[in-house]
Amino acid sequence: MVMLDVLANALTMIKNAEMRGHREVIIWPSSKLVGNVLRVMQRYGYVGEIEFIEDGRGGKFKVQLLGKINDVGAIKPRFSVKVSELMRWEEKYLPARNVGILILSTSKGVLSHLEARQMNVGGVLIAYVY
Repeated sequence: MVMLDVLANALTMIKNAEMRGHREVIIWPSSKLVGNVLRVMQRYGYVGEIEFIEDGRGGKFKVQLLGKINDVGAIKPRFSVKVSELMRWEEKYLPARNVGILILSTSKGVLSHLEARQMNVGGVLIAYVY
């Protein structure tokens, strides 16, 4: 099995486990980016406990699912976004106003579009969840 995009893979694993009604999912391979995206999702109440398991091969994340995710996915290609353009991307990826979050990689770290707007930083769109 060839894995080209670790983040897209992780988000698909979460989506599939969520649709099947599982309470938790093991995500591997892991990366710092996946961990940061999971923390943003946790801050907004989409996932519960996140545990990193070191297995000597890069590690795994054990993620508690709360059954609150309708859709989650990586955004490809990864678009660069200015703060002023965030609204347009919200309309494109999220189902309605104030429903869900876009996740951006910015110079201030991995943030939701709400935090990015508050800090007035642009970045690169990497994922969405609602």
